[in-house]
Amino acid sequence: MTIWTAYLAAASPLLLLILGCVPSRWANRHAVALGTATRMAAAFAFGTALVVAAGLFVAHRQGQPTTVSLSIASGWGIYLDPLSAIMMLLIAFVGLVIARFSVRYLDGDPRQGRFLRWINFTLGAVLTLVLSANLVMFTIAWVLTSFGLHQLLTHFRERPGALMAARKKFLISRLGDVLLIAAVALIYFTIGGTDFSTIFTTAEQLHAGSESPGWILSVAATLLVLGAMTKSAQFPVHSWLPDTMETPTPVSALMHAGIINAGGFLVIRLSPLITLSHLALDLLAIVGAVTAVLGSVVMLTQPTVKRALAYSTMAQMGFMMLQCGLGAFGAALLHIVAHSLYKAHAFLSSGGILEAAPVAGLREPNRSSLRRYLQLPIAIAAAVAVATLSAQVLNRSSGVSAGGIALGLILGIALTGIMWNALRVARVPVIATGFLVMLAVAFSYRTLVGGFDLLLAGGGSSLTVSTSAVDIGIAVIVAIGFGLLFVLQSAIADGTSSPLLESLYVHAHNGFYLDIPMRKAVCAIWKKPLNP
Repeated sequence: MTIWTAYLAAASPLLLLILGCVPSRWANRHAVALGTATRMAAAFAFGTALVVAAGLFVAHRQGQPTTVSLSIASGWGIYLDPLSAIMMLLIAFVGLVIARFSVRYLDGDPRQGRFLRWINFTLGAVLTLVLSANLVMFTIAWVLTSFGLHQLLTHFRERPGALMAARKKFLISRLGDVLLIAAVALIYFTIGGTDFSTIFTTAEQLHAGSESPGWILSVAATLLVLGAMTKSAQFPVHSWLPDTMETPTPVSALMHAGIINAGGFLVIRLSPLITLSHLALDLLAIVGAVTAVLGSVVMLTQPTVKRALAYSTMAQMGFMMLQCGLGAFGAALLHIVAHSLYKAHAFLSSGGILEAAPVAGLREPNRSSLRRYLQLPIAIAAAVAVATLSAQVLNRSSGVSAGGIALGLILGIALTGIMWNALRVARVPVIATGFLVMLAVAFSYRTLVGGFDLLLAGGGSSLTVSTSAVDIGIAVIVAIGFGLLFVLQSAIADGTSSPLLESLYVHAHNGFYLDIPMRKAVCAIWKKPLNP
């Protein structure tokens, strides 16, 4: 890639931020013109992202460097590598879809211009975040992203639920800001700079040498992880995400398909530094696993589509953080891309879910003895998938044997679920289709994880980590937790009823009451009653 590619990439967020800074009154009076400008700016960003991705591909094929660092001014610059190019293309594509949807969604609303203004501002801030060349610029973009999202969450100020969710998100975001700023200060104090190139060089030297990174860098890595958790709705600061469902649908799509990925991007971007601290990695793995299991259980009990999707996002982000904690950064990046595309479509099409429901009805499962006789083939298929994928894909990609085994077991459980659902129908065509789907998922996952690992290795964004006894114990606990989750989901799908499951349903429906302390804190700070 050339330096001109970096200049072109810098133009996209700059244009969006300029549109996001127009006065709200002017924007409301000229909503049609701003809508046209919004579509054009989003299209320009997507076109620019395609050019950057093409330049990266050509440079890789020709054996040229795939990383460009551009210093525009003191403390400001662009850092282009495979990771930032992938995220830029993803955000620009999702942003283009959301921008076009937003123009139609609030057509005729007296405050449509203000809404479009903040859509532009937030998109520009997110693009600035993924293109930042140093931690100071990254932190500023991190704060601006939260600020833009807060304005979008409070678009309907007359809704008490929307205000409660926005205020809860505001408090958690400020906590994340403090953690990130503290981490940046420690990194600057230890390394002597905040440029990503300097950080990566220092981390590589520490990985290669026998010298210990020291406790300060370990604390900084842990603070980075904690800050990332606030942005990606990890337990126990997750409750703001399901409560934001009264916001306009385009905001939900932008939040779940773009902004919430910022935490994962931070971890992957600074993975060379974070992998120096076993404490940070273990924290990622434990909290990510708890978040994934919690979100998956609560999601099953939610009566509304958007709230179920919110808990689904929480679970997916938890699993993504778990992958990072186990060292599989390529798999985590793949997860971010796939989840963003799926969740943007899910939210933008959620309005027509009731019309599609009669067509998408599930066939009543066959409760004959066929399932009993097919349990052994299911177990064999899962075991083969686990052994193959964990040994040949995840161990090799993550460089962590314990993490590879855990992720291999989880993937084996997922593949078993695909085959199990097909067998429940007890129809030969469905069983054959389920088997083919299982093979396709395994093959696609293996190929894509390998490709993303190669991209990250080319950009120098991740390094392998060693395995400790604690890592092995965490991997075993994580695998057991996901196995129990599969058993619970299977019991619910089979219609199993018991007092224990009924009690679990009630508690899960209320999110196990984990949001009450945060709601009380919000009400105490803003002097508002708990149930306005």
